[in-house]
Amino acid sequence: MKVLVDTSVRYLALRKTPRAEKDIDVVSRLTDVIKDSRVAIIGAIRHELLSGISSSEKFEQLKGRMRSFEDLPLNTEIYELAAEFSNACRINGVQGSHTDFLICAVSAHYNIPVFTLDKDFESYRQHIELKLY
Repeated sequence: MKVLVDTSVRYLALRKTPRAEKDIDVVSRLTDVIKDSRVAIIGAIRHELLSGISSSEKFEQLKGRMRSFEDLPLNTEIYELAAEFSNACRINGVQGSHTDFLICAVSAHYNIPVFTLDKDFESYRQHIELKLY
């Protein structure tokens, strides 16, 4: 089964040196998903991950590494579902970013879990269809 890997997990693996036991476990789980060719990504996650890198050399290195992961195709139905999820959460007092709700919609559309460290996804899951890894 594919796993939609959120930016928070990739940041930990690619930009930080894991120190805590929990960080080491997360990086190990990500490594297993990569080795098993189960990584799913969308353009919005790729954009978040590559944004803010001040060194053009590091940018090109990461961009090259990320090219081995193909973006899942998105369609109108997915964007509409993202808006529906955003509305459902907002009605219940839960705010989130457009990218987060797009990730949730992709997860629901493709029936794949989201691998994230972002606690906001736990809040979303109380009001929308969402599987977490």
